[in-house]
Amino acid sequence: MRPAPTHAPGPAREAREARGRAAAPSSSSAGDAAPGALASGPIGELRLEGITKRFPGVVACDGISLAVRCGEPLALVGENGAGKSTLMNILAGLYQPDEGRILLDGEPVHFRSPADAYARGVGMVHQNFMLVPNMTVAENVALGMRSLHDGLRLDLALARRRVAEVAEHHELPVNPDAQVWQLSVGEQQRVELVKTLCLGARLLILDEPTSALTPQETDDLLTRLKRMTAELSIIFISHKLQEVKALSDRVTILRHGAVVFNGHTADHSTAELAALMTGREVTVPRNAGGAATGPPILAVRGLRVRGDRGHLALDGLDLELRAGEILGLAGVSGNGQRELADALAGLRPAEAGTIHLDGQDLTGCGPREVIARGMGYVPEDRHHEGIVPSFSIAENLVLKDFATGRFSRGPLLRLGEIARHARALRERFDIRCSSTGVAAGSLSGGNIQKVILARELARRPRALVAVYPTRGVDLGASEFIHRQLLALREASAGILLVSEELEEILNLADRVAVICKGRILAVLPAREATREQLGLLMAGVARA
Repeated sequence: MRPAPTHAPGPAREAREARGRAAAPSSSSAGDAAPGALASGPIGELRLEGITKRFPGVVACDGISLAVRCGEPLALVGENGAGKSTLMNILAGLYQPDEGRILLDGEPVHFRSPADAYARGVGMVHQNFMLVPNMTVAENVALGMRSLHDGLRLDLALARRRVAEVAEHHELPVNPDAQVWQLSVGEQQRVELVKTLCLGARLLILDEPTSALTPQETDDLLTRLKRMTAELSIIFISHKLQEVKALSDRVTILRHGAVVFNGHTADHSTAELAALMTGREVTVPRNAGGAATGPPILAVRGLRVRGDRGHLALDGLDLELRAGEILGLAGVSGNGQRELADALAGLRPAEAGTIHLDGQDLTGCGPREVIARGMGYVPEDRHHEGIVPSFSIAENLVLKDFATGRFSRGPLLRLGEIARHARALRERFDIRCSSTGVAAGSLSGGNIQKVILARELARRPRALVAVYPTRGVDLGASEFIHRQLLALREASAGILLVSEELEEILNLADRVAVICKGRILAVLPAREATREQLGLLMAGVARA
């Protein structure tokens, strides 16, 4: 037994060290040559030959070869953990390959850091944002541009102009003076894209760029990316195969760290691409039941909650969730979904209104009491709110219960029981890892989501708030998560499913509540709702 969790080494540590090198000033920092100029044109042909990368107990990339042609949008797809992000981190200079080489226009290149990659026009927009939250957009851009450093000062005026110029040129609206922490997830994703372009990227690596966007924002981004291929080469990583077909001409599919397919996107349907990704046919789970008849389990009345900027994010919201029901909450990002989830989890105070769970008043209760009363929570930000990245998988699985008699004796943790608990949940929830002792932050996004879901469902919650539970996860993991939510519904729990994916809501929900400007505009039976009707309600231009 020991009194404190350990910190596991592995990919997470290497990534942190690489990010530190990226943040440090470098003589080859991007933007030094012409900090005010836009990219001059697409990068030449880029080839990866026999790239292999190993981590303890895992071969993340196993002899991968692929090519990106000048001005081409190449799609790179595969399940979570297939090696996509590791391969792109190698190309971006964050990781170093154990074997293989990178060639640019036939010339071997070696990117020892992201600064080296940017110097040759290669930049990456990561799925997990590389932004400093308490700085402005312009300050975040200036940090990466050595030419804007004047001793201990940054030329923020030039950084603002650079951001405005790139944002206008590529039609990506960004406020240079906005504080990053105050921006929505979708806005932060846009900032990452603008920042990468500001630093001179001509081959743009996009790791799940639409995972935080609404359907309308996604369509808009894909249209812009198509236009950008006249000036940029693009590697597009996505689990959404309809987007892959809409944007790319060619697709490379990885499975277990190796290339299993490389060909033309138009020659295959989304179902065929999904089967190549997973090695099996993927089915879409659906809610076959009717409207729930159980008693109300969660009741929200007249809830008023303020957002991070001080505005009234929830303005008299009323909501009722029944036992044995999945209630889908549909809405455009920024209409109060985050504030509602935070209030239900005890993370954000309510100015007015009440929250009752199983008849018990939770209004004003903190997270510990909310957890003890039987509320489960799958947060939007899985990396910062859902797990402690440096803690092991086993430790993350007991974050809410480590002080109970099962997992501790006085101030000491019962490590054997924690390990047995983790092994059981690893098997039950198909968490793909070399060991439950590795750092949770080293896992792929889909496996991190499985860790969070395993922790919450193992506690058998009376009600579960699931915020974007399949955002950024692959088709196989999404199918698994949907089946787990449906099984929890069958066990008579109530589930509030917050999602911007209308297809996900219509497949899983018994009823659909539409939120707009901090209020519920309508609650409809899922079987009677249509995408068109929900879209108009989400935009606030119609009422049921």
